[in-house]
Amino acid sequence: MSTDTTGSEMLVEPKRPRERLVDRRIHAHRRPDLAADHDLKHPHWDAEPRSVPKDWPETHLTRAELMHRLFQVPFLSDTTAGTRQVARALNLMLDWLEGHPGATWQDRWLASGASESGTEEWTQLVSDAVPGSRPKPRDYVANLKRAMLLLVLGRAVRPSYTWLMGQSWAYYLTSRAKPVLDPEGFERLEAICAETGRHHKATRSAFTRLVWILIVKGGSLREITAADCVELRVEMDNRLKDWHGRTLFYTLLHEAGFLPEEAPPNLRLALLPGQLSCEQLIDRYHIACAPVRQVLIDYLNYRRPDLDYTTLLSRARVLGELFWKDLERHHPGIDSLDLSADVITAWKERVRIIRHEHAPHRMGKERKLFENVFRTVRGFYLDITHWATEDPVRWSPWVAPCPIRRNECDDNKRRQRIRAEMHQRTRTLAPLLPALVRSVDDTRRRSRQLLEHALATASGEHFTVDGSQFCRFEPPNGYSGKVYAIEEETGQTRDLTGEEDQSFWTWAIVETLRHTGVRIEELLEITHHSFFSYRLPSTGEVVPMLQIAPSKTDAERVLLVSPELGEVLAEVIGRVRNGKPNLPLVSRYDGHERVYSPMMPFLFQRRPAGPNSMSTNRVVAYTTVRKWLLAAMTTAGLSAVDGSELQMTPHDFRRIFATDAIRAGIPPHIAAKILGHANVNTTMGYAAIYPEDVINSHRGFIARRRSLRPGEEYRMPTETEWDEFLGHFELRKVSLGVCGRGFGTPCQHEHACIRCPLLRPDPVQMPRLTEIITNLDARIAEAQREGWTGEVAGLEVSLSSAMEKLAAMQAAFKNGRTTDLGMPTFKSPYGRAIEESGL
Repeated sequence: MSTDTTGSEMLVEPKRPRERLVDRRIHAHRRPDLAADHDLKHPHWDAEPRSVPKDWPETHLTRAELMHRLFQVPFLSDTTAGTRQVARALNLMLDWLEGHPGATWQDRWLASGASESGTEEWTQLVSDAVPGSRPKPRDYVANLKRAMLLLVLGRAVRPSYTWLMGQSWAYYLTSRAKPVLDPEGFERLEAICAETGRHHKATRSAFTRLVWILIVKGGSLREITAADCVELRVEMDNRLKDWHGRTLFYTLLHEAGFLPEEAPPNLRLALLPGQLSCEQLIDRYHIACAPVRQVLIDYLNYRRPDLDYTTLLSRARVLGELFWKDLERHHPGIDSLDLSADVITAWKERVRIIRHEHAPHRMGKERKLFENVFRTVRGFYLDITHWATEDPVRWSPWVAPCPIRRNECDDNKRRQRIRAEMHQRTRTLAPLLPALVRSVDDTRRRSRQLLEHALATASGEHFTVDGSQFCRFEPPNGYSGKVYAIEEETGQTRDLTGEEDQSFWTWAIVETLRHTGVRIEELLEITHHSFFSYRLPSTGEVVPMLQIAPSKTDAERVLLVSPELGEVLAEVIGRVRNGKPNLPLVSRYDGHERVYSPMMPFLFQRRPAGPNSMSTNRVVAYTTVRKWLLAAMTTAGLSAVDGSELQMTPHDFRRIFATDAIRAGIPPHIAAKILGHANVNTTMGYAAIYPEDVINSHRGFIARRRSLRPGEEYRMPTETEWDEFLGHFELRKVSLGVCGRGFGTPCQHEHACIRCPLLRPDPVQMPRLTEIITNLDARIAEAQREGWTGEVAGLEVSLSSAMEKLAAMQAAFKNGRTTDLGMPTFKSPYGRAIEESGL
């Protein structure tokens, strides 16, 4: 248990306070595939997407005004026969629309039902409205599409995203829409694409997405909001299976400065979940009792400034779902925190044992760390009790006896077992680390060599690397910048760019983790600004240092950059820089705090599709690091002694680093400083102690102690000295037992053995001590009778000491008689054994 600032006992949780890189908290969208996650809310943004206007000037134009407008520049400028055919088709479209009710062209379009179709079936609806049933020629349908395109570009009607995604003339629409909808804005985006060298296919897809937003929402590119882009992305995820330019359209808007400053730097961050309010966290569990719901919300709001977001999520789930919602489910109508013994006993059993929802009669399994649930509920009750003294109006009505006892929150045995398992895991993985390091380095060199040979080979030609035959393969959609090759022996198509990228970053991550022992979030937050130089005051030597951003303990620290680590980080910087003067600025999403950082030159950033792809750089994700490490262990062929598969996590490198540091002789408090531990006991818990370490350390301790003490103390004793030593034990024997004074020391208590605390009483002498106590009682009675007051005081002290010695004898007698092992034998320098048998 720990005591917080309020003075009440609170939950001891693995807190993870994080540096708030930004003050704002975004409530971002999430992907549709995360809909089942109860921790996340439905996609939302700080501002809702712009609504589709129901009325605008162009849709109120008369038929003549609309025809005149659509046959002007930039909608239609030529006077060829094709134009006359489009005019006839446009008249047919207008006739068809006028056949539906509505005051505007948009109303008639919606009434026709064509807007609900995600295909090109609307052309059949128009054809069916024409008298005659003869099949229509191909040009007839094409002209209808061109006519509909004029109505869309002229903003007479505004179709939905569903309708736009179902049309086959999307790219033709883009080329015609750019000079009509926002020519200056698209020119700005085209200039950015030319400056950054983006491929035409990718930019054309991105422009199509922007045209869709302008058609549906209206306005210009500068009026598009981040929420509009997120809304389109969600629509595309639901309706398009395979499409290009997923996020590039958002990136172009951000680079052009068309989006507001508070918008995320890329669409991927906008889709990630953001922080929820305490009210939203509790409302996920649909608590029926409104007063209790409000108490839980107020409690979390009061505690939120002291907690990181991950801990807040944990407490909201425990209090909202595992505690109160469970009580409401089994006790409908409950509305008080004062719980009876039967209710709380049943709840504890449900929390401790997890049973299958559809088969409650089956044997359940014990919940891991159920003590954390008890500690959270106990802290909730104790906090309310404490706060009631400060704010009785708000908290006094909810004060109730705490249903969780202190001993129910004790998990020391579990923690000791987990620590022992981690130590054994460290002892298993530490010897395999050199083999893993060699494997990832060999894989990096081999994949780099394979990629270089492929780049020097034309498409369709063969090349050989390490005796293996490959054929350069160019896929149809090769604009992603990847290099493929077919391995002739297996017939497998290999992504050489992806393999080289993964092997390099795996090598960089393994080397950095093993040389620094940093946490994984600290590794991913290293930036180009983290390096600085330090001049040693003693020698004046300049050494490189690496600054680690605040993480778990919320305290910065610096590490010395070794030559090996410096070489690794230099290669990382050179790769990310890619020939440019500066590192790209990217934003990192913090999955724990659910916030994104400002644009910073992070070191561990990459282009997911390859170094030449059109996607933007992003910081390597934690899940990606885990996946790469597992793949590296598989490639290295490392397994346990019994042949089972071994998994290496980023935190295993930290434990191995701590163990090696302690074994190398680094003082524990210095190792704690390097690792960023606030308590040296945490560092000692990381270090796995080997049996040989215990033996070697003990031998080293004895050697150091002998070097500090006088050497003559370790010579062979003479016979006279040995006889004197044995005689000391003879002098320690007294009538009631044995004196415990040290060798060479005289009696300090003038042989007053009954009073002496060094007397070790012998249970065999219990009758004699009883006789002494009887005699002392008689002498005290005589002294009191004769009026010898001073004698009475001294005798009473002796009597009290005698009674203590008698109690010690009785206790020793109950525990069993002691066995005298005698004195050990000592061989003299002349080989004669000296034996002593009188003790």
